[in-house]
Amino acid sequence: MATTCLTIFFYVGTFDLSKMIVRAAIKLHQIAFNFSLCRSISSLERSIKAAIETESYQEIPDLLISSKIQSLHNPNPFSFLSTFPLNQRTHIIDKILQSFITIRPHSRLKLVYSCLLSHTLQSPNPLPLALAILQRGFRSGFMPEPQIRLFLTSAWLNTRVQLHTVAGILLEMESIGYYPDCGICNYIIYSLCSVDQLPEAVKVLKGMSGAGCVPDLECYDTVIGSMSKARKTVDAVEIMKEMVVKVGLNPRQGTMMKLAAALRANREILIAVELIEFLEREGCVVGFGCYQLVLEGCLERKEYILAAKVVMRMTDKGFIPYIKVRQKVVEGLIDADAWNIACTVRQRFAELSS
Repeated sequence: MATTCLTIFFYVGTFDLSKMIVRAAIKLHQIAFNFSLCRSISSLERSIKAAIETESYQEIPDLLISSKIQSLHNPNPFSFLSTFPLNQRTHIIDKILQSFITIRPHSRLKLVYSCLLSHTLQSPNPLPLALAILQRGFRSGFMPEPQIRLFLTSAWLNTRVQLHTVAGILLEMESIGYYPDCGICNYIIYSLCSVDQLPEAVKVLKGMSGAGCVPDLECYDTVIGSMSKARKTVDAVEIMKEMVVKVGLNPRQGTMMKLAAALRANREILIAVELIEFLEREGCVVGFGCYQLVLEGCLERKEYILAAKVVMRMTDKGFIPYIKVRQKVVEGLIDADAWNIACTVRQRFAELSS
């Protein structure tokens, strides 16, 4: 018995010692890795600084690629730029951006754009320089990491707190030789929407025209889609009407369906029907999916007369509701003692089926 206990104690002790050794080895490996990384970053910084001093800007992408660092790694290899005055830092980054225009393939630039953007957005006075980096990046096919949206939102809101207007911030790009466009505005709107800053996103949408940027479909779709997801249907309907009447844009089918789904979820089915009527009066094409969503919403609310009205509009366009939905419409009308309407609807279905 004593021998058995001693054996168990030996194995348990050995197991605990093994775990301690493994943990110590992992910790030492992490320390060695971090030390190696710091040395690598320091060496990379020196190489980038030398490239800037000799104006060999086109070497920078290859320096970053060969270093194998992560795009948003801390410390950032461009962190040394924070020691320069703002005007000098802006001048250096502008020269870097201009030198990249002729570089091919554009995929070589992804890492350098990420690092420059991350550094600039986390530096004092990040705008409008960060917007210029974004613009050049977009024109090279660059798509920022999700974390950049958070950095940009923070920088944008901090600048707006200083009583700057939307148009004023955008037009500041001209002071460093760049001009705002819809691509930049849409990414600002997208970033704000992604962190639940819808009111500010709407202000950007309405204020960007003051900087010469007329909102496009992407801008409106981003805002309406985010409002629909948040089920802020009153504002979403207003924005959709504005884009159709004031700007002359026809919303995408996907955007209409998102808003129709939100109205259905909010049980605002009459508003959904009126929205379809408005869009068609304005010459917009409303697809089958949107009609089907609204029709099903009518049935959920037991609004059978309204459902019949939707059916007649659908069938005028050549759309036939799903068979189960057709049956529910007719049965609902009969239960509501609307025999004449039920017969008319059934006759319409028969004509289309034939």
